[in-house]
Amino acid sequence: MDEQKNPWTTLKSEKIYDSPWIALTKHDVLNPHGNPGTYSVVHFKNLAVGVLPLDKEYNTWIVGQYRYPINQYSWEIPEGGGNREVEPVESAKLELLEETGITANKWTKVQEMYLSNSASDEFCILFIAQELSFGEAEPEDVEELVCRKIHFDELYKLVQNGVITDSLTVAIVLKTKLLMLEGKI
Repeated sequence: MDEQKNPWTTLKSEKIYDSPWIALTKHDVLNPHGNPGTYSVVHFKNLAVGVLPLDKEYNTWIVGQYRYPINQYSWEIPEGGGNREVEPVESAKLELLEETGITANKWTKVQEMYLSNSASDEFCILFIAQELSFGEAEPEDVEELVCRKIHFDELYKLVQNGVITDSLTVAIVLKTKLLMLEGKI
């Protein structure tokens, strides 16, 4: 199998929906076995960014909010969408400030990933923020957030036990734990 060769053939594409955040395109295709089918793809116009703020005592800050798509409350790291024309770390700095009031002097990119590559092209970059300073949160008017200080070990247990299920939070917590075990954080 040639990993670089696309086995799908696109016959026709039609944009079904377009908003400032996403676009949905329906593709009439021939699948890898040559059979006709339909593949719909959600295109995300912004880059997803997430931040794990971490102080010297390994405390962190998470935010809670009601997530409309899943119809439930969610605790997660500060995260959001960043303009693709802006450096990802700058978008991450803005999200951290908006959601928690925290700024940081040290930024480490720790993970890049697709969030649901079977249905969308949403791409995410995750950062650890250190050397923290504290101010007032400045949430957007579409956000109703609660900010909570928590020790990293407690956050890790919440991820391990399946209490926290947000993909960005799960990914960065597990990656940070590995970096800690390797003595890199």
